[in-house]
Amino acid sequence: MADTPETASDTPPDRLSLDPRSPHYDEALLSRGVGIKFNGKEKTSVLEYSISEGWIRVVAGRSLDRHGRPMTIKLQGTVEPYFDDVAQPGKGEEGTASEG
Repeated sequence: MADTPETASDTPPDRLSLDPRSPHYDEALLSRGVGIKFNGKEKTSVLEYSISEGWIRVVAGRSLDRHGRPMTIKLQGTVEPYFDDVAQPGKGEEGTASEG
């Protein structure tokens, strides 16, 4: 499958969504922890992104649509996704070294 090489690499996919109904949802990749830098700033409320199209979708306040899902806004700009677990192994090794 096409998903196998992406999950093995340290490069996030071109498009990813947090919504399980989306065709771009991938639980294995999301379990690794994906962070987003948008126009050089860290964003924590991103629901979906596309690197090639240059947009992110974020929650718009507390508003809900008629199906009870959060209302979203699509923002255009530079999208830089990264995996959180890539930086964590170094921190874990420091913790075990200080115990001994």
